[in-house]
Amino acid sequence: MPELTEDVTFRNEDWYGEELTDRHFVGCEFFGVDLTEAVSRGSVFTGCTFGNVAFNASRHVDSAFTRCVFRRCNFFEAEFTGCKLVGSTFSECDLRPLTVDGGDWSFVALPGADLRGVRLTGVRMREVDLTRANLTSATVTGVDLSGAQLTNVRLGGADLRGSDLTALDPTVVERAGAVIDVEQAVVVAQLLGFRIG
Repeated sequence: MPELTEDVTFRNEDWYGEELTDRHFVGCEFFGVDLTEAVSRGSVFTGCTFGNVAFNASRHVDSAFTRCVFRRCNFFEAEFTGCKLVGSTFSECDLRPLTVDGGDWSFVALPGADLRGVRLTGVRMREVDLTRANLTSATVTGVDLSGAQLTNVRLGGADLRGSDLTALDPTVVERAGAVIDVEQAVVVAQLLGFRIG
């Protein structure tokens, strides 16, 4: 059974390089905690709050951060592989460069996020809020963006191949130089009102 920690507040603690394996945190608060180069495997954070936490160069594998709040956290070179972040919210976080491979980030709120150059591959991001987010030159391949909020998102130079773009309104996004595949081109043409002959 995972080790359970509930309703505990951690302040200004040094968890540099910590190995968090099969831990379960519920309703905990982390303020000013240093998780640089920490590794989480199979750990679960439910309804937790992270403020000014350093996730720099941390690695997260098959872990879950559900309904969590991240404020002013730093994710420089952080990696999430097969992780679940359903319903979590990011505000004023430094998210570059970030790598997300697989997992479920549905219903995540990233409004206005600076995601230039990030790598998002094979991840489910249904109904994610990317309003006004900057994904310039990002890699967003094989991503399920169905129902996503994409108003005023910046996609210039982004690689979008294999992603679900059915929620995209091409007229309200920056898209110059974005790369899509043939199937997506058909979808975008239909979204613009064209009939494919």
